[in-house]
Amino acid sequence: MSIPWTMTFDAADPGRLGRFWMLALGYAPRPVPNGFASWDAWFEHYDVPPDERDVEAFLVDPDGRRPSISFLRVPEPKVAKNRLHLDIQVGGGRHDTAWEERWPRVEAMVQRLIAAGGTVLHRHDLDGRPDHYVMADPEGNEFCVL
Repeated sequence: MSIPWTMTFDAADPGRLGRFWMLALGYAPRPVPNGFASWDAWFEHYDVPPDERDVEAFLVDPDGRRPSISFLRVPEPKVAKNRLHLDIQVGGGRHDTAWEERWPRVEAMVQRLIAAGGTVLHRHDLDGRPDHYVMADPEGNEFCVL
C-alpha cells in the first residue's frame, strides 16, 4: 500500500510562487476547511501571523488525483541546484504524441510561464529537433516542460 504524500517548497514569497505553480499545473487554492466560513476565520482561529496568510500558498489538484503542494516562507534564499524537480508534461509524452502535435503545446506553455515570471534556462534538442525546456520558477527552482 502506498503512503499519502504532499510536496512543500521553501519560498521567500509563498503567494507569488503559489500563483505561478497554479498556472503551471492547473491547480487551485485549497478550499476553506470544514467548520470555517473563510480562510481569514481559520487563520484567526489558529493565530496564523498576517504575513503567512497567503491562501495561494496551499494548492490542490482540482480533480483530487495528485498530491497537494504548499509553499512555506523561509528567510534564506535558494543557493544551489535542485536535486529534485518537476516535469510538466504538457506535450503528452515524447513516445505517446507526435512531435508536430506535442511541440506547439510545449512552446505555448513555456510562453505562459515566462509571462508569469518563469525563466528559460536551456532548450534541449534530441535527434536534431527541440525536445524539452529546462526552466526556473520566479524563485529559481528548476523544472522541465516537455
